[in-house]
Amino acid sequence: MATKLKFNSYPRVVQSLIDSAVMIKRSSTHIIRNTDQLLGTFFQPIMFLVLFAAVFGGAIEASLPAGVSYLNFLMAGIIVQTVAFGSTTTAIAVCNDLQKGIIDRFRSLPMSNIAVLNGHVISDLFRNSISTVVMILAGLVIGFRSSANVVDWLMIAGILLLFTFAISWLAAVVGVVAKSVESVQWLTFIIIFPLTFASSAFVPTEGMTPVLKAFAENQPITHVVEAVRALILGTPIENYGWLAVAWSLGILAVAIPLATYLYSRKSA
Repeated sequence: MATKLKFNSYPRVVQSLIDSAVMIKRSSTHIIRNTDQLLGTFFQPIMFLVLFAAVFGGAIEASLPAGVSYLNFLMAGIIVQTVAFGSTTTAIAVCNDLQKGIIDRFRSLPMSNIAVLNGHVISDLFRNSISTVVMILAGLVIGFRSSANVVDWLMIAGILLLFTFAISWLAAVVGVVAKSVESVQWLTFIIIFPLTFASSAFVPTEGMTPVLKAFAENQPITHVVEAVRALILGTPIENYGWLAVAWSLGILAVAIPLATYLYSRKSA
C-alpha cells in the first residue's frame, strides 16, 4: 500500500511517462514474441527492394542522371515506403486493444489515457528502425553504395525517425476510428498506397502527366524521399530537408491531439 501511495504521489507528467514506458515495453514484447511480425520486419523490405530493383531497374535507369544506378535511386523510396506501410501495425494494434476489451481493464487502473497510444507508436518506431537497418544491409549485399558521410547518415536517421513518428500517430487515428481490423487494413491502404506510388519513391516525377506530377511533387512522401535520397547520393538537398521536417511536424500537430481526443472519448 505504501508503494502504491508513493507511486500515485508522483506529478502527473512523471506518472504519464511511467505509464507510457510500461505500455512501450508491452507493445515491444508483442513484436518480439510475434513470429509473423518478426518475419515481416526482416523479409518484407528485402523482398520489395530486390523485386523493384530487378523488375524496374533496366527500364528506369536510362532516365536517371548519369552515374546514378537505379538501386541507389530506389533505396530512399523503398525505405520510406516500408516505414509508411509499417505504420499499419500501429493502427491494427490500437484497433485490437479497443475491440478485444483490454482497454476496459486499463480504464480501471490509475493510468494515463495517452500511455496506450504512446506504447504502440514508440514500439512501431522501434520495429521500423529494425526494418530500415535490415534493408540497408541487404542493399549493400546486392550492390547499394552511398556517398553519405557520418553527418549525412545522422540527418537521414533524424528525418526518418521524425517521419515514422508522425505517420504512426496518423495511423493511430485510423486505429481509433476504425470499427474492425479489416476496416483498418483498407483505410490505411487507401491513404498510404496513393501517397507512396504517386510520388518520386520509385520513378522520377518528370515523366508523369501534369496533374499527377503536380500532386507527386507537393505531398509529404516525395519531400521525405527526396531529402533522404539527396543525402544518400551526396547531391544538394535543396528545400526538401525543411519541407520533410515541416510535413512531419504538421502531421504530428494534427494527429497527436486528434488521436488522444478520439481515444479518450472511445475509451471513456
